[in-house]
Amino acid sequence: MSIVQDFQTVIVRNLPLIDVRAPVEFEKGALPGAVNLPILDDEERRLVEICHKQKGGAEAVELARSLVKGSKKKQRIDSWIEYAASRPGTIFYCARGGRRSEFARDWYSKTSGQDISRLHGGYKAFRNFLISRLDPATISARPVILGGRTGSGKTILLNGLEHSIDLEAIANHRGSSFGRFLTNQPTQADFENRLSAELVKHGHRQHKHLIVEDEGRHIGKRFIPKPLGNFFAEARLVVLETPLIERARITFDEYVIGGQQVYMSRYGGGEGLLAWYSAMEESGNRIARRLGGKNHKRMKKMLTAARREQLETGDPSLN
Repeated sequence: MSIVQDFQTVIVRNLPLIDVRAPVEFEKGALPGAVNLPILDDEERRLVEICHKQKGGAEAVELARSLVKGSKKKQRIDSWIEYAASRPGTIFYCARGGRRSEFARDWYSKTSGQDISRLHGGYKAFRNFLISRLDPATISARPVILGGRTGSGKTILLNGLEHSIDLEAIANHRGSSFGRFLTNQPTQADFENRLSAELVKHGHRQHKHLIVEDEGRHIGKRFIPKPLGNFFAEARLVVLETPLIERARITFDEYVIGGQQVYMSRYGGGEGLLAWYSAMEESGNRIARRLGGKNHKRMKKMLTAARREQLETGDPSLN
C-alpha cells in the first residue's frame, strides 16, 4: 500500500482524489478537484462520533461496520471502483489519514484486487500545506497587477497569459456589483485551497512574473489572506486602456448575452430570462445609493422595458 506524502506532486500532476469524509465535512472545505464518495454519510458519522465519545474507538469501529454492510457497503465500494477505473493514480483521503481512508482502501483492494494509495495526514495535513503556500515568502515570481475599468477586457487578456492566475474564476465571482454567478461562491477554505493550488502550479512552471487582476482583498464574499493581499498590493500596476464602445461591447457580451445563456440553460427560456432580470435588478438595488435616485429609477425602468420587449419577441439575443 502506498502512502502519498508529496502534496506538491499531487497538485502539479492533478492526481484524482476521492474524499471519503461525510458530505457535511466536504462542504466546509475539500482539496481542489476532489470528489466526495463518503464511507459514512452524515447521520452515520454523527452516530459513530457519539459512540466514540461515550464508549471509545473500538466500539465506534464496530458500530460503523454494522451501519455500513450488505448492499450499502457494496454500493459505496462500487462507486470508488467505478471512479478510479478511468482515473489512474486515484488517491483516497479522509480527515487525518486515519481509519476511514484505511478501511476504504482495504475494502477497495479486496473487492477490486488492486491497490490504491492513501493520503498521508489526510485533509488536515494537506490543508496545512496549502495554507503554508499562501505565504508570499514561498513565491519567487514578481507580482504584476492588471488594472482597468469594467469591460476593458482584463479577464480576456489574463486568460491568454500562461503566467497568470484568474482570481475571479477561483472565487466564482466577477468582482463587481453585477458579478455574481448562478452557482454559489466556494467556502473561504475552498477559495484558499484553490488559490494555493494555483500558486503551487505557477511556481512549478518557474515563471518570472505572476499576473493577477486588480481585485483588492475581497472578491464577492471571499477574501485574499492579508499577507498575500499586501504582496499583491505592492506589485507593479499595469493599466489596460480600452475605448468606451469596446468596453460596452465586452460588458454586454459577458454580463448580458453570456449571463442570459447561463440562466436559460439552467431554468429554460422564459423562466431563465425572468430569473436573469430579477438578478440584474437585485444587483442594481445594491448600488442604488451610488447610482443616485434618478439614475437608479432610470435603470429599473430600462430593465422593465427590455424584459417586456424580449419576452414578447422571444429574442434571447437582445439584438
